[in-house]
Amino acid sequence: MRGGEGRRVLRDAGRASVHLLVGAGLAVVCYVMIGLVLLAAAATLSLIGAGMLPETVRLLRGLAGFERRRTAARLGSPVPERYLPLDRGSLLERIRAAGSDPGTYRDARWLVAHLLYGLLFLYAAMVLWPLGLLVDGVGCGLAGRRPVLLPRIGDLATLQARLSRTLLLPSPSARLAERIDELAATRAGAVAAHGAELRRIERDLHDGAQAHLVALSMRLGLARRAYDHDPASGRALLDAAQDQAEEALAQLRHVVRGIHPPVLTDRGLVGAVRALAAGSGLEVEVTVHGTADGPGKGADGARPPAAVEAAAYFAVAESLTNAARHSGARRASVALERADGLLLVRVRDEGRGGADENEGTGLVGIRRRVAALDGTVQLTSPVGGPTVVEVELPCVW
Repeated sequence: MRGGEGRRVLRDAGRASVHLLVGAGLAVVCYVMIGLVLLAAAATLSLIGAGMLPETVRLLRGLAGFERRRTAARLGSPVPERYLPLDRGSLLERIRAAGSDPGTYRDARWLVAHLLYGLLFLYAAMVLWPLGLLVDGVGCGLAGRRPVLLPRIGDLATLQARLSRTLLLPSPSARLAERIDELAATRAGAVAAHGAELRRIERDLHDGAQAHLVALSMRLGLARRAYDHDPASGRALLDAAQDQAEEALAQLRHVVRGIHPPVLTDRGLVGAVRALAAGSGLEVEVTVHGTADGPGKGADGARPPAAVEAAAYFAVAESLTNAARHSGARRASVALERADGLLLVRVRDEGRGGADENEGTGLVGIRRRVAALDGTVQLTSPVGGPTVVEVELPCVW
């Protein structure tokens, strides 16, 4: 084999072989575990060792959890799990939970299947290794061809991981229940965020615009009474009332921008984000990926839903505000991308880092607003920086 490519192929095959070797060892453990499960079931039916069943199922869950972590490491994506709790209630309730949990039956199914394919894949790899070293070593080293057999060892390891993932995934009913729990949590967060937003608007109107309008009414009353006997004083009061009216209008514009910024309606998401960047006080670079017209419009010229635009806009606004106030950064970047039915927003600043979403309400507000639309927020902020806020919003338009 050629130097660099040959080392890479051998390294990948070696890692795959380790995965298969551990899987074969796990198959031997599965053999022992099957006997233990049958013993626990017999003891439970005979009522002699009824307490064995919950503990055996707990041990089975640990073994399946180890395989989930191995599979996730190989495939690069986590394998979710969902079980009924085994540490609540009386012994009879724990036995019922262990015996009626769909997750227990899926783990048992994997236990029997892995006993077979865990060893089978290792035997296949043991056959491929000498043949691969001979065929690929001669073919690639002398003839300059690409390796053929050694990469198949990696395919075997990936196939084993996919089989395990298929067998260990929660049942559709369990995934549906988990989805319902997620929707209930996001709905509660959305209700809390909506209530907080209403209180903020009420506070802004009461402390800002309403106070200015009350003062305006008083000044107009004083001006009317003073105008007949002291026109100069009346005109001065009218000038002050005009200033007060302008302040009230400015406060009302501020409240309206907090509800739904007019710039979003007028210029779309990209234009609104560029306006935010220009007024943030930082050197902000805005990049747009996707089609030529950017995330602001779809391929048919339609704009994304207003709620999605607003969530993305407020996420950028809050992130840039935090960067300007707390990070000590002078530069930041905002990236907008539309891909695979998602609107992706990424805000990065080169500040001191160490941001914590539990401090203050800004990041919590972003997470609640995005979760209400079934999106996700990820914060990365090591001490020393940089701070990166990544938002994914489902958006098909």
